[in-house]
Amino acid sequence: MNVRAGSRRTRFWRGLVILFSLGVAFVVGIGVGEALHDQPDLGGTQTLIRTLRPLPITPIPAETVTVTTTAP
Repeated sequence: MNVRAGSRRTRFWRGLVILFSLGVAFVVGIGVGEALHDQPDLGGTQTLIRTLRPLPITPIPAETVTVTTTAP
């Protein structure tokens, strides 16, 4: 019976250490997540809005072009 009592104690402490380790990992994960969430954006984007006005159109002077071709 003495062997079983030692085995129970070992199992108890092993379970306690595993539970504690999972708790620490959970808290560290939350801390890292919050640190990443709170980090300011380094580059960011900037939007510029401009209104472009059309340039005035100058009329093209009318000229007549005559093309003469010879039949082959």
